[in-house]
Formats: sequence, structure tokens, C-alpha cells
Amino acid sequence: MREYLLTLCVTAAVTYLLTGPVRKFAMMAGAVPEIRARDVHREPTPRLGGIAMFGGLCAGLLVAAHLQNLKGVFELSNEPRALLSGAGLIWLLGVLDDKFGVDALVKLGGQMIAAGVMVLQGLTILWIPVPGVGTVALTPMQGTLLTVALVVLTINAVNFVDGLDGLAAGMVCIASAAFFMYAYRIWFGYGIEAAAPATLFAAILMGMCLGFLPHNMHPARIFMGDSGSMLIGLVLAAGAISITGQVDPDAMRLFAGSERAAVHGTVPVYIPLLLPLTVVMVPVADLILAIVRRTWNGQSPFAADRGHLHHRLLEIGHSHSRAVLIMYFWSGLIAFGAVAYSVNSASMWIVLLIVLLSAVGLVLLLLPRFTPRAPLWAQRLVPPRYRRRAFLELTARKRCLLYTS
Repeated sequence: MREYLLTLCVTAAVTYLLTGPVRKFAMMAGAVPEIRARDVHREPTPRLGGIAMFGGLCAGLLVAAHLQNLKGVFELSNEPRALLSGAGLIWLLGVLDDKFGVDALVKLGGQMIAAGVMVLQGLTILWIPVPGVGTVALTPMQGTLLTVALVVLTINAVNFVDGLDGLAAGMVCIASAAFFMYAYRIWFGYGIEAAAPATLFAAILMGMCLGFLPHNMHPARIFMGDSGSMLIGLVLAAGAISITGQVDPDAMRLFAGSERAAVHGTVPVYIPLLLPLTVVMVPVADLILAIVRRTWNGQSPFAADRGHLHHRLLEIGHSHSRAVLIMYFWSGLIAFGAVAYSVNSASMWIVLLIVLLSAVGLVLLLLPRFTPRAPLWAQRLVPPRYRRRAFLELTARKRCLLYTS
């Protein structure tokens, strides 16, 4: 665990320290786009934050390669090099888009090429556990197509949700934290070395997001841009592919009996990682809704609009910070709830806790329509929006009297 924490801290520190100079470079390079109709910020803000995040990724991999307990990941597996190759391509494509603008179809082609490069170097789905059937081995063509589709889906899901200050980085950080807990459990809990690369990827991804967030929280001083959002989306997808399609369910030996019974029994454990739809459920749902909405309105699926989930939260009355925190809440609930369920799917307490927290989330969503008022004894302890009007008027009169006297 200490090696992973050190890698995380180095990645976060390098990303944080590089973001300031990258911001100045972005301003000098003219990567400060004009405010568009769908934007929620009021002042022009530089992009290219992905440059700092890519620097953090490289630093994390470099440090991990020289640590005693992690260098074996680089010696026994080609996945770190595959990740770095795909990340380099997608990062370069994002930098060009942040500076010059790239057509949506060209970006889609670049994402597929980056995924293909990772597949060629061994980062691909080899088999999937299917309930009631067993471990299904995939042909090279099937594995390639499924891997590319998963990478493209995750990249665009993260890219679509990057609409508010700190939103994408925070949500991916939460997802990667839940992913790290799961992968670490498989790696050290069951001694399956095939889970080691995914554990390392999750730790590095957390460091990239944590190092960038202080510069990106509202009001943001710099945006990650497509160079950052597509990069962290690819790293998240790479971890899911590494552990989902290459860790043999039978290696965990949780259940005795036939292969079919073993895989069927471990389905609750593998559901969170069969596809990364649980750790990025909120951005994926936003992506699907955006495609359906734009197609229904006769627009291109790649046409930008103000119909995303975070835009809807702002429209119903939530502040910028509260909208971001609500999205954090739902991402954490789904991601950590799925991981908790995978650990003990038979516990009713986990299900009840998830239901209870979901109810809390619904209350938070309705706060702009129903603003609770604190009791008189707690008026001074809550923000002004929750105080009674009579108390506010009385406080204002007292201030006027003190000022006039």
C-alpha cells in the first residue's frame, strides 16, 4: 500500500506543480477560447490543463517502475507501456483540439486509433464471465472490437460531463478511488497478479485528478480541456479493461463445483468491472441522454448544447458548487455502492444503506423547490438562505441602528 500511496502523491504533486506553468503557457499560446452560449463561466479561461495531467501520468509511471514492489508490473506485463502509448496519442489529439479545434469525427477516429494501439500491445479483453454460461473466451476480433468500444464510450462519457468547474476531475477521482479499492482487494486479497496493473492505473489516475482539482475548482483558473478529459477517460477505461477481461474468475476460487457454477456465483463480484458502467454511471447516462436528445431534435449527436445533467441542475436553481457536489454524491453512491455489493452481495444492510442514501440524494435535488427553514434557536448557525425573513429583518434593523449611532 505504501508504494501505491507514494505513486499517488508523486503524481498529484507533479500535476499540481505543472498546472501553474501550463496555465501561463496556454495564455501565451492563445488557448483561451471565447465564451460560448452553452458555457457557464463568465470570464475567458485557458485550457490545456491536460498537459499537466499527462506530466503527472508520466511521473507516476516512472516512479512506480523503480519501486521494489511495483517494478514487477513493468517486467511481467506490457500493459503500462500500452497505456502510455494510447495516452500519448489521445493527449496529443486533445492538445490539438484545445488549441486549433478538431472535427468530431476526426476525434472519434483518433480515439479508436489510440484504443487500437493499446490492443496491439496486449491491453485487451480476453474473456468475459457470463451468468449461467461460464467464462466465454473471445476471439481476437471480438476482443478488439469490445475493447475499442469500451475505450471510446468511456472517453466520450467523461468528455461530455466536463461542463462545470471541477466536475469531471472530481467524478473521475471518486470513480478511480472505488476502482482502486476493488482492484487492490483482488490483487492482495486473492493474490492475483493480473490485477496489479489496474491497481496501479487507479492510483495514478487519482493522483492526476487530485493534483489538478485545486486549480480547477470553482472559480476555475484553468480547464483541463479535451486533452485532459479524454486522457483521464482513457486511463479509467484501461484499468477496467485490464482487470475485467484478463483476470480469470476461476483464479479467485470463491466457489467450488463446475466452472459454470463458479462464474455464476462470482457474478456479483464481477458486475462492477464487467464494464465500467458503474464507476462512470452518471457520465455514461448523460452521454446516452445527450445522444437521444440531439437525435430526437434532428441534430448531430456531436452537436453541443445546454441539456446535460449539470446544466439541468443549474436551471432548477442549484448553485454552481451545489450542482457539482450533487454530481459527486451520485457518482460516489453508485461507485462505492457497487463495490460494497461486490464484497458482500448477501447483506441486506448494504442494500438498505444504498436506498437510504438515494433518498437523501433526491432530497438534495429538490432543495431549490423546497427550501427548509431552520428553527429560531439555530438561525445564526445556518446560511442566510435558510433563515426566517423576520430574523433577517430584525438583524438588518439592528445593524442600521448601530451604524447610525
